[in-house]
Order: sequence, then C-alpha cells, then structure tokens
Amino acid sequence: MMDLLRRGRFADLGAFDGAALAFAAFRRSAARFRDGEVVTGTLGLDADAFQPAAEAALGSAGTPGDADARDFFEHHFVPAQLAPASGKLGEPGFLTGYYEPEVEASLTPDRRFRYPLYSPPDDLVKVDDVSRPVGLDPSYRFAQRLATGLLGEYPDRAAIEAGYLEGRRLEIAWLDNPVDAFFIHIQGSARLKLPDGRRIRVTYAAKTGQPFTAIGRILVNEGELTLAEADMDGIRGWLAAHPDRVRALLDRNRSFIFFREAPVEDESLGPIAAAKVPLTALGSIAVDREIHTFGTPMLLNAPTLSLEEAPFRRLLIAQDTGSAIVGPARADLFVGSGTAAGTIAGRIRHPAAFTLLLPKRLADRLPS
Repeated sequence: MMDLLRRGRFADLGAFDGAALAFAAFRRSAARFRDGEVVTGTLGLDADAFQPAAEAALGSAGTPGDADARDFFEHHFVPAQLAPASGKLGEPGFLTGYYEPEVEASLTPDRRFRYPLYSPPDDLVKVDDVSRPVGLDPSYRFAQRLATGLLGEYPDRAAIEAGYLEGRRLEIAWLDNPVDAFFIHIQGSARLKLPDGRRIRVTYAAKTGQPFTAIGRILVNEGELTLAEADMDGIRGWLAAHPDRVRALLDRNRSFIFFREAPVEDESLGPIAAAKVPLTALGSIAVDREIHTFGTPMLLNAPTLSLEEAPFRRLLIAQDTGSAIVGPARADLFVGSGTAAGTIAGRIRHPAAFTLLLPKRLADRLPS
C-alpha cells in the first residue's frame, strides 16, 4: 500500500500547529517502539524504522516548544502525502472528533442509577482468521463460547439490554441515563463521578463483535434529522424529544462494548487507548489499526474546520482506533474530557488532507 504515498518536503508544508503536543504524544509511544511492541500496519510503515526517532525522543531533556519540536520531526522524518481509499492523491480524507465523557455514576444500583456498564463476560472470546467459526462474518473479532465448546455470534445490544447478562456480576458501575451509557460505548471510555466524590475511569476492554451502526446516519436516512443537524448535540436533542423511541433506535446499533476499570492518574491526559499509551487532547488521533502503524505522526489539514479560532492544520500522533474509523485517510481527533470537549468533538465532521511523517529510512521507497 506504499503506492498511496507521495514523498514531499517540509519546506512545502508551511506553518502548522501542535508540534510540541505531538512530540509529547510521540514520546509516550517511544518506549513501545524501542521495545519492539508496535505492529506494522498494512500500509507498510515498518515499526522498526521508528526506533532512531523513538530513542532520540526518550533521550531528550525537558519538554520542547513548538519550534524545537518541529526541528525534531524534520530531523527524523520525511513528509508523504497520503491518498484516501480511492487511491487518488489530492482528494481529501475525512476527520471526525471524539472525547472522554464525564458522568455521575454509582457502584451500586438504586432507583436513580439503573443502567450498567459491563466488564467482559467469561464466555466472550477473541477470534481470528484461524479460529473464527464458519458462517461468522470475517469482520468479527469476538465470539461466544457455547456450552458445547463451539463458537457462535454473541448476543447483540438488544439482547443484552433486555437482561441477557443479569445475575453474572459483571457490572462495573450504574448510570442514571441510558443515552449517556450509549454514548460512552461510542466514545470507548469515560470518567465516572461517584456519590462519595471519588472518580474512576472506564476504558474499552472488548465488544460483542457485531458491526457498529451510526444512529445519526439512521436518523438522516429516515428523514428525522438533516445531515447538518446530525452532530452529537442534534442526536441528543432528538433522543430527548422522543423518549418512547430511544430504546428501539439505540438497539439498531447491534455492537455492544465491555469495559475495564482504571484509575484517573493524570488529570491532563486521556485514557490509555489501543496503542497502550495515554491519549493527548488535540495531540492524538484514532486511525484504522489494520492499515496504520501506531505512533506515526500525521499532519492533518482541514481548512473548513476552525479550532482555537484558526483553521485546523495540526500535527498529531496515531494512538487509537475505532469501529467506524476505516480506510487510510480517515481519523478521529481526541479532543479531551468533559462536556465542553464533547460539544467540540461532536461537531467535527470535515474533509482533511493527510500528510504522514515517515522515518527517513523509509523515504527511498516513495515516489516523488
């Protein structure tokens, strides 16, 4: 897939934001490069080629500013324009946003807190191309271990919400709103504020395997919302206005997420995500993990998106993934934690040009 890349020059990139944040995020991935724990994606960016930059980042003292951080990336990397799934260089990819919700929760159920977040059940197993049973969709990475020892499709959202897992003591915490629980599934993590003032974090652990279905797209396709209205605020507004239709709509997203509990160790950082490092607000993105190598720096240029009162042109690090993030030029920007971050994230749906920063060792493979 290296033919999707076209070599460029830093001199042609012009100004961009976020170099210092990107350096901090890259340094969090550096130990995994050094220790050989990063898997090379199908795009062909060899994880071993990142080791010199990783060693340099780990050996740096202090936190550089934007100018010094840009010098670091220019010294160790070469820019390469990335084509979208069509393979046509110059066509834009697509950028969305996500965040870490903060909601009230309880460790015990009562009349108010009735909607659980679950840890993975013991009959949920990972599958691959070797172990996946005949008839199970090739996209499924999880299945159910049946009493017979055979594998089958795990019950979907509707079955679980109807009580399939009750009595198995899998509940981590209970929320007071099913819509909040649903959006935590979409975002993949949350900070939970407990009645005694403590806070805990839940992060993605597994899923049932069924494909993700965007309820916003359903509402647009069925004429309930316009495309412009179908951001997170618009979807929440529709759900609040149609309480009798909430459960049926949510269940049409058959995918169901399971979580694990984690501490909130650093208020400034997001959850530990798919790349096994904490996310950096406005410094980390989710990408298609089958295609991309986690830890790759990417410059995203979305001129129709304005953040911090400027057109979005920012250096970011690939450190997460998501069910809806499919294709080479597709990314989800981690905006941060809390309600304000959610408002911003829910409105990001913009075309964007993707420029990857490749280790110089890989540059000779690229056409000019």
